[in-house]
Amino acid sequence: MKSMAATEFKAKCLRVIKQMKTDREPVTITNRGQPVAVLSPLPPDGDQNLVGALRGSVLSFEDPFSPAASPTG
Repeated sequence: MKSMAATEFKAKCLRVIKQMKTDREPVTITNRGQPVAVLSPLPPDGDQNLVGALRGSVLSFEDPFSPAASPTG
């Protein structure tokens, strides 16, 4: 996996993305030597549209304003 500093990524962002299109290799972006993000290519399968990906997955919808989980404490 490639690695580059955030400042270098900022300067070469479009070039890195174009290169990723051909070599499909993820890039780890670092800040002061510490990894902070990973830029990776989308899966090669044709289903790259995330809009509507979870459509039909909600089984019930009783009260949209109630908490999703009970508070602990």
